[in-house]
Amino acid sequence: MRWPAPVSAIPSHSNTEKRAVSMPASSHHNSFADWLRAHAVPLTHLDREAPLDDLEPLRAIIGKARVVAIGENSHFINEFALMRDRILRFLVERCGFTVLAFEYGFSEGFPLDAWAQGEGTDDDLSAHLAAAIPVGVDEPLRWMRRHNRTASRPVRFAGIDIPAAGGSLLPALAPVADYLRDIDPETLSAVQTAMRIAESFAGGSGADAAPAWARLTTAEQDALSATLMRLLIRFRSVEPLYVSRGDQQSYDIALRRLEGACHGDYTFRAMADLFAGTGLTADPSARDVYMAESVLWHLERFEPGARVVLAAHNAHIQKTPVSFNGHLTGLPMGQHLHRVLGDEYVALGLTSTTGHTADMRRDENARFGFTIDTTALEPPEPGSVEAAFADADLGLSIADLHRARREAPGSAGLAPGPDRIRIQSAYLHTPVLDAFDAILNTSASTVADDLENT
Repeated sequence: MRWPAPVSAIPSHSNTEKRAVSMPASSHHNSFADWLRAHAVPLTHLDREAPLDDLEPLRAIIGKARVVAIGENSHFINEFALMRDRILRFLVERCGFTVLAFEYGFSEGFPLDAWAQGEGTDDDLSAHLAAAIPVGVDEPLRWMRRHNRTASRPVRFAGIDIPAAGGSLLPALAPVADYLRDIDPETLSAVQTAMRIAESFAGGSGADAAPAWARLTTAEQDALSATLMRLLIRFRSVEPLYVSRGDQQSYDIALRRLEGACHGDYTFRAMADLFAGTGLTADPSARDVYMAESVLWHLERFEPGARVVLAAHNAHIQKTPVSFNGHLTGLPMGQHLHRVLGDEYVALGLTSTTGHTADMRRDENARFGFTIDTTALEPPEPGSVEAAFADADLGLSIADLHRARREAPGSAGLAPGPDRIRIQSAYLHTPVLDAFDAILNTSASTVADDLENT
């Protein structure tokens, strides 16, 4: 879940971005449309089960990457889910990728991995996902379970996010309490104190948890943060003792869960300040750096040679900072991963030129703290990557931005290409050729029709 999103978290930014529709397109954007017309490759299928030959251009784009991120400009879009599932199949079946990492809680991801490896019954997945925002993890998991029944090298699942999309600390703290009950019962009361405070404002996502957190007393807020930090420092200080009482793997997982709770706690404060208009510059980055570190955590612990498919929002996977209306709001996961992995990190952005999108409107009375507004997309703004695809008369297609950076015309030493990309019904301003390594475009997007519980 991408928080903040301009339509939901910073409405004034969204309105400002939309006013830019009347801006004239610059000459290098028209030139980029010409470049797309000559070099973008049409794709022929959106069917999950269709042949994968049309995706072969991806092979040159990903090269020897260890992590390939697949984005989307909005959650809850049918076409993006279909494209992501087809790319996952291609990367696993034809390129040897072995892990699906998803914008899903790190702590909550372990039972999903066990299910994908064959644990339990096929019907158990619904119970595992009952409390989760429906961001499209179910179909990839069902495919993985089927694939793994006969695969010589099973595909693993990895959660990377703070617990409950920033909605609650309990999915991380409850298993930490179980761990301490056996390993360090002296500190069990501390995590139970943190859980009691966390339970008082737990929600479905950061959209409702952050405002509820803001209604705690300052003493409760500070007690939660102080308790979590004391637990974290103790964990790190007595690692040899904990490992001697258990094992390294259990310690590593418990520590990462506790770190997730700490980042989640920081994010409550950051989001509450953001909603109040008093947030620090780029403060929501606490969530994104946790996700980036979780990807690297998993990469280090899976078998040698593991290659990761990473599914998350475009604004999480991009390699450039996230800004709205000229204000720096976050340093995304993709920027952190690119700093560590360099060319071994590849970001594939997904977008659409027409159709409808799923705007997320904050509503504390809704199950996850927001409702979905099906919004008709306006014609693409001049200067956007969507406008370039539209001007080039391209529908379902893929553009290799590695090649574009080498070949597309620029001027005055500036990076050529579009300077914005859709985020729901608004635009995120960023140098698109720097932010992504490829853009996959669909001519029309439709909102999923199974969101009645949101």
